[in-house]
Amino acid sequence: MSTTSPHRWLRWPTTGDGERPTPRLAFGADYNPEQWPREVWDEDVRLMRAAGVNIVSVAIFSWARLQPTADTWDFAWLDAILDLLHENGIAVDLATATASPPPWLTTAHPEILPVTSTGETVWPGARQHWRPTSPVFREHALRLVRTMAERYADHPALTAWHVSNELGCHNIYDYSDDAAGAFRTWLRNRYPTLDDLNDAWGTAFWSQRYSAWDQILPPRLAGSHPNPTQQLDFKRFSSDALKDYLRAERDILRDLTPDVPVTTNFMVMGETKGMDYADWAQEIDFVSNDHYVLPGVQAHDELSFSANLTGHIAGGLPWFLMEHSTSAVNWQPVNVAKKPGELVRDSLTHVAHGADAVCFFQWRQSRAGAEKYHSGMVPHAGEDSVLHRAVRDLGATLESLAPVAGSHQLPARTAILFDWDSWWASELDSHPHNALRYRQEALDWYSAFLAAGVRVDVVPAHTDLSGYDLVVAPVLHVVPGGLGTRLDEFVQGGGHLVVTYFSGIVDENDHIHLGGYPGAFSELLGIRVEEFAPLLDGESVLIDDGADGVEGTLWSEPITVTDPAVQTLAWYKTGEHGGRPAITRRPVGSGSATYVSTRLGTGLTPVLRRLLDDAGVPSELPAPVRGDVELAVRATDDDEFWFLVNRTAHQVDVDELSGEVLIGTRAGATGPVVLAPRGVAVLRRPRTGA
Repeated sequence: MSTTSPHRWLRWPTTGDGERPTPRLAFGADYNPEQWPREVWDEDVRLMRAAGVNIVSVAIFSWARLQPTADTWDFAWLDAILDLLHENGIAVDLATATASPPPWLTTAHPEILPVTSTGETVWPGARQHWRPTSPVFREHALRLVRTMAERYADHPALTAWHVSNELGCHNIYDYSDDAAGAFRTWLRNRYPTLDDLNDAWGTAFWSQRYSAWDQILPPRLAGSHPNPTQQLDFKRFSSDALKDYLRAERDILRDLTPDVPVTTNFMVMGETKGMDYADWAQEIDFVSNDHYVLPGVQAHDELSFSANLTGHIAGGLPWFLMEHSTSAVNWQPVNVAKKPGELVRDSLTHVAHGADAVCFFQWRQSRAGAEKYHSGMVPHAGEDSVLHRAVRDLGATLESLAPVAGSHQLPARTAILFDWDSWWASELDSHPHNALRYRQEALDWYSAFLAAGVRVDVVPAHTDLSGYDLVVAPVLHVVPGGLGTRLDEFVQGGGHLVVTYFSGIVDENDHIHLGGYPGAFSELLGIRVEEFAPLLDGESVLIDDGADGVEGTLWSEPITVTDPAVQTLAWYKTGEHGGRPAITRRPVGSGSATYVSTRLGTGLTPVLRRLLDDAGVPSELPAPVRGDVELAVRATDDDEFWFLVNRTAHQVDVDELSGEVLIGTRAGATGPVVLAPRGVAVLRRPRTGA
């Protein structure tokens, strides 16, 4: 189910005869010409054309250059670079330049600076030092947006508007007086009366009952754990406050340039969790995302997971990879360079999951500033370098994938639910286990699907599930009545649902579903748990699944079966609950509801394979390569595009798959598709089952 407003893609400049160009994948980068002398610009454009670059994002951090003082403007340099890019056939995703206020503004109006939960001011000197709820900041920022829109509305290079940059990356949580006032307004819109708020927040506990709205504050530093529902509502408010700011810029742009699509770059990656992007997606014309590889054994799995989720936030429609890195970044403790093949594999994995644009931060690697060690398309070593040659090769590869442009993601038969409320609430303080990580549990299940060679969609919790056979809901902690009803109907309709530990525990106000755990799912699952049994660091339990057995960590539970129809799929073999059920399955007509009561990590794969067999969901890949190769499929009315991604560092031959090879190699006319280490191949095949 689409979560976005009507999809409007890039407004590519017309050709000389007035026609729009044929569909193609966008390729480019953030471009910061203001960091370089004028004579470098011509060299940049020459190299862009040689690399196949057809779009760049400009002016992202240019406010201080565009508006040197409150009363002066300097657009000459931006006019010149937009003209130069257009003359060379390169489109511009023009940023509104509001991401970081200039020194003159913060000096004149220090009241726009954010405040931390401990009362410290976030001073200028880095970036994004502004309060999302500051009326003073908004006045100045929207003046800049209006001025830019009026000036460049008819510029032929303008293909899209780029609102701010990575909204909330550094300023999602502001505890200032501005935020306090806006929080109270938000609460009054959410709760009809103060009594309703007191009930929702459970303020009878610890003598917290409010008798006036102006007594309410953000969850600032307190003597102990702040009220948990106050914390959850503040997270919701903070996401909404930035969304409201996004709307303010967007509305000006749509008013002055109605034919130019508007986007902003999300950050669906890692532990960036403050912004509910599934909610934000409906506010923009197409979804954009920034992603950087995180180190670890699941590094590429996490990239694929994030791309997959981004694609389903976009409703399965094409989206824009606004930023990723050609090689090393500058902000990790150890900033390693990418291995051979990773530049292409990373880029094409995003395309496999729906990206119709592949862009980087940034075009030319900076020689000064905090990101000078962040890689670029043109590195410090220049055009005569291994990295820049790889960039040019990628440009040629993307050009050969032009037939993929405009296609949508082909739905899988399985899904993983992803829910921001559960992410926020399950990791609050004063919980049974502070090491629980919501996204990690979801990622572990995703890795298990990849290991089983089965395609899976990572979808927001509000998604229509009727087309899926098997749905996994990891740590679905917050379950309002409507969501619980939808999942029950999914099972009653023949679907197979898998629920994990710490799911179904609270309602939308973070109030416990009484009667024993797993609360909202107890009847559907046919089980009852009276008390959680979290595991200490270094402690584990063995699970007997009737085969090799697997290890559980973090969590365990003493499960009591309440419905005689429930089947026990695995037992606790060790620990306090040895001999009791660890994984249960309750048949419901032709569907089922399964419960996994511990964190299995890499041990999920054999468990998932059994669940897939029970649901009748096979792999679409040949048996020998399952686990080594990730499959993602995009489709048009006539064609399917099968992306085969080598997850390993050795060559993999994929046999038994027919189709035209768009990129990659096949051994002979009908032989196997040969995937180099970390390689990618794309097959075009006739659409089936349309």
